[in-house]
Amino acid sequence: MVRVVGEAGDGLEVLRLVSRLKPALVFVNIAIPGLDGLEVTRRIKKRLPNTRVIVVSRQVREAYAAEAIRSGALGYVTTRARLTELLEAIGSSFRDEPYVSTPLSQERVEASSRRSEGVVTDAYEELTAREREVFHLAAEGYSSARIARRLSISPRTAEAHRANAMRKLGLVSQAALIRYAAERGFLPPLSLTERSRYNGERKS
Repeated sequence: MVRVVGEAGDGLEVLRLVSRLKPALVFVNIAIPGLDGLEVTRRIKKRLPNTRVIVVSRQVREAYAAEAIRSGALGYVTTRARLTELLEAIGSSFRDEPYVSTPLSQERVEASSRRSEGVVTDAYEELTAREREVFHLAAEGYSSARIARRLSISPRTAEAHRANAMRKLGLVSQAALIRYAAERGFLPPLSLTERSRYNGERKS
């Protein structure tokens, strides 16, 4: 029997909730505000290694599933998944067996995950934990002042982390930052025009 003990719509809040409730299983969406689901997964597994994580994503791509498994998730379920698949993913996780949604290939995902272990696949992996937090909030349209308040740091420190993240990722503008985050699946599927309008509303 599965019982829901908590819900959160923000990656940072997920971490706070998980630390307090210590659930046996967590479902987390990659495109969650505050901090992406893969980074949330990594931090959950570091703090609570016995908590199982299943990643949910709209991306039907084996590379994303492999990255989720490599991050510590025991399952990767697409938003198109049927209820039976969700139940299968839950059952597999409690048997400590990785589960990947159809039509993705379980074998190819696991093989890709094993090949990538210990290898820095892109510049994002080189960001510090704080740089990732600032990066995601910046992609959502938070100003440095709002990021500072959210993370309890100074605006100057927030701006420095944002600049460092952009330099490491080779990004030269806010539009490029948003595009990068969207292509990684960290943001909902909005167009750049819609995202820019959304950002302006959040800053006002």
